[in-house]
Amino acid sequence: MNTLRSTTTNGLLEREFTLGDDLHGVLWSPSEDPAPLVLLGHGGGRDAKAAPMAGRAKRLVEAGFHAVCIDAPGHGNRPRTAYDVQQEAAMKEAMATGVPVGPIVVPYNRHLADLAVPEWQATLDFLEGLPGIEGPIGYFGLNMGTAIGVPLTAREPRISAAVFGIFWYDEQLATHAREIKIPVEYLLQWDDQHIPRESGLALFDAFASTEKTLHANSGAHKEVPRFEVDSMVRFFQRHLR
Repeated sequence: MNTLRSTTTNGLLEREFTLGDDLHGVLWSPSEDPAPLVLLGHGGGRDAKAAPMAGRAKRLVEAGFHAVCIDAPGHGNRPRTAYDVQQEAAMKEAMATGVPVGPIVVPYNRHLADLAVPEWQATLDFLEGLPGIEGPIGYFGLNMGTAIGVPLTAREPRISAAVFGIFWYDEQLATHAREIKIPVEYLLQWDDQHIPRESGLALFDAFASTEKTLHANSGAHKEVPRFEVDSMVRFFQRHLR
């Protein structure tokens, strides 16, 4: 059963919804007036209501967009499998011992993407039936949000502009990137301690978009400058308005 619950705070319309048994999401809106929609893919270990997602959504709403985020499989209050628990433990151990974490994160995120892509498509089908969801659709997602967003964007013709970044090159992910021809903005941390610089650059290079922009900032994996949120908003204003 699909459910929808609405609240309004300081002029910000927030609608929590559940699709099927356990797919939880949040839709933020300036109102029910017609506006484009931006999909927000959260990072690993977070969920749809995590502070970074709510903060980005607020900025998008202030700029006149709807924004939506759904909990990825095994995240938030969704059921976690034995495989989820095993992979999380392996990632924590690798980071604690200085072992490269990419060989663990990449295949695990590929598994999550296989589950999450059809969930995002079902979410789009649901949201298109709500008042005010009109016009082009954008996607924003870093880290795991890129691992899920790249195959989603490659398969989903309703997405017309996307922001990705902070992820490893993987041949399967690159194959999806080569299918993407819409405008792309791509973020890379120059001093990322987990993702080799050449790996991130190779993934950026794989996108077939004729209009793609690389934003390379100094700093470690989790030190993406906050001004990149402003850039993301401007990017979607150019391509979705």
